[in-house]
Amino acid sequence: MKVDVVSPDKTLFSGELSLVKVPGLDGSFEILDHHAPLVSILGKGEIKLLGANKNEQRIAIKGGVIEVSNNEVKILID
Repeated sequence: MKVDVVSPDKTLFSGELSLVKVPGLDGSFEILDHHAPLVSILGKGEIKLLGANKNEQRIAIKGGVIEVSNNEVKILID
């Protein structure tokens, strides 16, 4: 799936991933390929980005919003 992680200053990540784990307000949740459409507010925590080759990247956030639609994930963070 195509994933973009954007802060007010710059794009922190843009590329293809197999899994995204984000901190929701009521607990963390994961997004996989072809996830159902979703819009949610994110809390303070860490975004985990996992590529098909199992390379992992983590981004600390203070909060934000995630939108999932048509196998694309857009994460806007503080």
